[in-house]
Amino acid sequence: MAQQWEVESASGRCSVTGRPLKEGEEFYTVLIEDGESFRRADYSLEAWSGPPEEAFCHFKTRVPVKEQRKKLLVDNELLIHFFQRLADETDPLRVQFRFVLALILMRKRLLRYDGSSVVDGVEIWKMLLASDRSEYPVVNPRLTDDQIEGVSGQLSAVLHGDMGPWSEVVDATADPADGSQEKEERDADGSA
Repeated sequence: MAQQWEVESASGRCSVTGRPLKEGEEFYTVLIEDGESFRRADYSLEAWSGPPEEAFCHFKTRVPVKEQRKKLLVDNELLIHFFQRLADETDPLRVQFRFVLALILMRKRLLRYDGSSVVDGVEIWKMLLASDRSEYPVVNPRLTDDQIEGVSGQLSAVLHGDMGPWSEVVDATADPADGSQEKEERDADGSA
């Protein structure tokens, strides 16, 4: 039986000091498995001394700036195609990127965690796509804080339309049968 994990939203306060976190401020989030859900704790940088022993995972993020929230240029469908396209990648940076992308899709309730297993010493999460319940294995690369910060920066750029080195992966997600005549016309006349 598949489990749907619930994750609390950010509290907006440091769980140690109680201080409100400001727009644009970096902070750490820790998820702790708690029965049928995850308990979340947010830590300001000054209160962070590493994840507690019972942490399921942790990551560094930033309090969104309200005006920046509106600037996301990548829709959910493209994120899902991007996630699927990275499935067979073995390059460590792309494996890390896909893992953080899976966390974002979980947060958006587009992907669900359905257990994990260890294969040849590597933890593999079984993820289900919410729309059709198709199953996707996701490698947990056990990211360090520095790796999380790097991947988060890349993901932020992608979400705001700056594909950079990921453009070939995103371009490959386009379905030639999707009837996108506008894209074909742009390609034909060389305009962007």
